[in-house]
Amino acid sequence: MSSIFTKIVQGEIPSYKIAEDDTYFAFLDINPLAKGHTLVIPKKETNYIFAMGDDELAGLMLFAKKIALALESVVPCKRIGVAVLGLEVAHTHIHLVPINTVYDIDFKQPKLSFTPQEFEALREAIASKVV
Repeated sequence: MSSIFTKIVQGEIPSYKIAEDDTYFAFLDINPLAKGHTLVIPKKETNYIFAMGDDELAGLMLFAKKIALALESVVPCKRIGVAVLGLEVAHTHIHLVPINTVYDIDFKQPKLSFTPQEFEALREAIASKVV
């Protein structure tokens, strides 16, 4: 059975896509911890990040770096925090979260809400900065 992320990649479920290439996909988290919270995934369904081949993992991190730099240029923050939990969706994913303190990436915090128009404007701004 396909994961929710595979369905997003295949266009079966809509998303606020930031960028994609042949192998990787990045999109805004619809239940964000912070403005700009983005998920980066391999298109190939892999349940556990450390089950990925070395080249795939390196590629994922390099793709995430491009997204993080674009995100950082749009959302004011001290850093882009990185989290890999791997428990909530059985599809490898990296959380990129704009942070100013270590507490900003606490997943017990209430999630933020944005309108579809706010999500789309943010998506467009970040996507325009991806190099």
